Amino acid sequence: MDIRDFLDVPQLEQLMQDWSDATGLATIGVDAKGEYFTKDVNFTDFCIKYTRGSDEGLRRCQKCDAECSGTYYCHAGLMDFSRDIIINGEKVGAIIGGQVLPEEPDDDKFRAIAEELGIDPETYIEALHQVPVRSERSIKAAAKLLGDVVNMMVKMNFDHQKDDSKMDKMDEDIERAAGLIQEINEKSLQLDKIESKQNILSLNASIEAARAGEFGRGFAVVAAEVGKLAVNSGEINKSIKHSLKELTGTIEELEKLK
Repeated sequence: MDIRDFLDVPQLEQLMQDWSDATGLATIGVDAKGEYFTKDVNFTDFCIKYTRGSDEGLRRCQKCDAECSGTYYCHAGLMDFSRDIIINGEKVGAIIGGQVLPEEPDDDKFRAIAEELGIDPETYIEALHQVPVRSERSIKAAAKLLGDVVNMMVKMNFDHQKDDSKMDKMDEDIERAAGLIQEINEKSLQLDKIESKQNILSLNASIEAARAGEFGRGFAVVAAEVGKLAVNSGEINKSIKHSLKELTGTIEELEKLK
């Protein structure tokens, strides 16, 4: 299931932006394959430009993205979160983020991390001090709130799209049923005409037989025509049965949509 097929992404991005403005935390949406499907909101240079901008930092960040869940400390010492997006028991994506400090940073510790990542320590520390500081309790509460609201929004979008699809299918089936009924009516009229001709020809056949006796050639011709009409009648009857079968199937499909 691709979350993009039913989710109003701009609406979600606006929600994420409002939440980030209120909490100071960063966030972004990923699909079931781990690919980003929203814009990133409120990520700092410390995370994007420097940490993820280095080869080793990017490798470590991607490992965290893939393996961590809930609220956790990332490899660089910041607090991150990951909240699954679930539809009918299936994970269709996740809302991840954080990129926030749970307490004032230890500069020496982060200088050591900068050296491990091959980043200029002083530049890294300068970027570090632009990262928001929030209590661990408030970070966890904010992450849970965003996860709950996003799941409600996604489910609402999914249900709405499902209902629209159901209505489209119902409209198609109703139109098909109407067409089948019209087709059956037309074939029934054809049968009525054939039956009328059969009656006339049968009468003519009787007259010819009376005039010519047992060996009347006219009777043989008329009898053959009656036979052809009988065949045509049988074919149309078979066609009507097929149409009725299709109509019954269509009605059953409509019943399932209720």
